[in-house]
Amino acid sequence: MKLVVDMNLTPRWIEFLRSAGFESAHWSDVGDPRATDRSITDWARTNGYVILTNDMDFPQILAYTQANAPSVVLLRGAPLTPEARGSGLLLALRHFDGELATGAIVTIDWTSKLRVRMLPLS
Repeated sequence: MKLVVDMNLTPRWIEFLRSAGFESAHWSDVGDPRATDRSITDWARTNGYVILTNDMDFPQILAYTQANAPSVVLLRGAPLTPEARGSGLLLALRHFDGELATGAIVTIDWTSKLRVRMLPLS
């Protein structure tokens, strides 16, 4: 699985994800930091990346466009650092690997069960 980490999350996620065996890049390293969320969505779809973010705009874009990709992992609730949330994220990525490969939004809020919605959203 390849992950692109959105601008709203620390670049420290990159080394953490790589050390866990995930190909990953921070958006600031692959695209214009001022790019629109729609541009990031299009890039992720074209290049086969899952978006890691805490921005609710990505699920809204996918709902509006009825697209079946890219998948999004939506982190909710601070602190959103690898030191505090890394192990939980890794569990979710491994648990929902199949869903993320076919198109899904996985929401992790750290207080309840993980939520997954398959794409396209209806």
